[in-house]
Amino acid sequence: MSAFNDLGGTGGPPLPALPEDWNRCLAVVAHPDDIEYGTASAVARWTAQGKQVGYVLATRGEAGIDGMPPDRAAPLREAEERAGAREVGVTDVEFLGHRDGVVEYGIDLRRDIVRAIRRFRPEVMVSGPYTIRMVGGLVNQADHRAVGLAALDAARDAGNRWIFPELADEGLEPWGGIRFVAFAGAERPTHGVEVTGDPLERGIASLTAHAEYTKGLGAQADGFAPGPFLTWMARAAGPAMGAEAAVLFDVHPLVPEEPPPWV
Repeated sequence: MSAFNDLGGTGGPPLPALPEDWNRCLAVVAHPDDIEYGTASAVARWTAQGKQVGYVLATRGEAGIDGMPPDRAAPLREAEERAGAREVGVTDVEFLGHRDGVVEYGIDLRRDIVRAIRRFRPEVMVSGPYTIRMVGGLVNQADHRAVGLAALDAARDAGNRWIFPELADEGLEPWGGIRFVAFAGAERPTHGVEVTGDPLERGIASLTAHAEYTKGLGAQADGFAPGPFLTWMARAAGPAMGAEAAVLFDVHPLVPEEPPPWV
């Protein structure tokens, strides 16, 4: 049975569009290339609208190329990530320096993400799913799970001055302005972003910038090419929101979008 039989997720009514009435977004993921497997097309749409998007990578991806030792792979993958980010209008790219493949959920990771949030002061965040299963029912990778959950928790931590108070000594005041965290690649998406046309093409260019990484996949790649793969993914997801091509997200609100019913 194919793991990709149902990329659209719900099988119910069309998913609503992800709200876009904001100006600043921070993407927090585990590895170089994680954003480029779909989310970058949404980022291209947003930067074309004049929004500011920043990237935070927990690792430098040094364990990602089997035939290349980590001390060589890390600077290569960092450079490819910065190049891929530029393809979709992103220049603010930060690497936290956690060890690839063994990222641990915990206080250190949460603190590092809170630091990045307080610096960038986003209104929304995007990340990868923290669940055991992800899109298509595939088993999610350990680093993805740790970073996704830490990103969600850090989004709330960032607004509390008594959590990581030491960050105030760095001049980083609390930031409680994050409305929601949206997880791409989730097994059960709740919203979509249409990426038909130029956003998808720019997203493809972003993943194409990871040329040495995709080459290093070897037999795992099985004829992998960014263009056909991302086009197929986006078109498979599009019908879930009534679009030709889309990126789907599971949105976790941190503040209500509407007044509470008891008011």
